[in-house]
Amino acid sequence: MSDNGREQFEIPKDMRSMAEASFEQARKAFEQFVSTAQATAGSIEERNASVRAGAKDISSRAFAYAEKNVQDSLNYAQSLVKAKDLAEIMKLHSEYVQSQMRALADQASEMGHIISRAAMNAVKPKN
Repeated sequence: MSDNGREQFEIPKDMRSMAEASFEQARKAFEQFVSTAQATAGSIEERNASVRAGAKDISSRAFAYAEKNVQDSLNYAQSLVKAKDLAEIMKLHSEYVQSQMRALADQASEMGHIISRAAMNAVKPKN
């Protein structure tokens, strides 16, 4: 082909307009994708902060329960050492078991509320 033949070839205006419109649509779609991805990342960061706060509350409460339960067990063991007879040991044991059952039921209930609250905060829509 001659240079003259190349100069005569032109992209039709309709095709050029269609290509430009497609490019603009692709650019807008990409910009929308990036904007949505950034908003989602921000939302995930907020949710992570909420989840971390809930997990911290749960772990600190669990630690406090463990500490109290160990202290109660040590107090029970000390009272057994000081017991005068088998009847007193049986009474101390019965009181300890009853108090531990109540404490564990209360702790389980409270932990359930804490976990539920943390879960609700984690999925609560952010405004």
